[in-house]
Amino acid sequence: MGRIFSVHEYDLHAEIGAAKLERALREAETSHLLEIPGLTSHFFLRGVKGERRARHAALYIYENREAWERIWGPPTRPLSPDAYPPGWRRWEGILSPLLDRPAEAIRFTAYEEISG
Repeated sequence: MGRIFSVHEYDLHAEIGAAKLERALREAETSHLLEIPGLTSHFFLRGVKGERRARHAALYIYENREAWERIWGPPTRPLSPDAYPPGWRRWEGILSPLLDRPAEAIRFTAYEEISG
């Protein structure tokens, strides 16, 4: 089973500057909010070219589909937000006020690695 790569697009409220989001991203890391079993790494990104130039995203990499589904549930039956890991719920609480929509409503795509 291949790894799961989940790309989350973070669009800020018009009055929120990038510096405030970037401070929140560092806070999440220093507070270890994203140390979730099965989530092997994460990267916070800023677009440099293309449609999302100067906008933000995150790349979350999960060990495999089984680990990803333990955290979020299967695609056809996702878990409710109250079942999310505590660190993730805290992360969304930090993130939501900065975004143009609730963290639960961001655009994202989860990709499964093609192996072989």
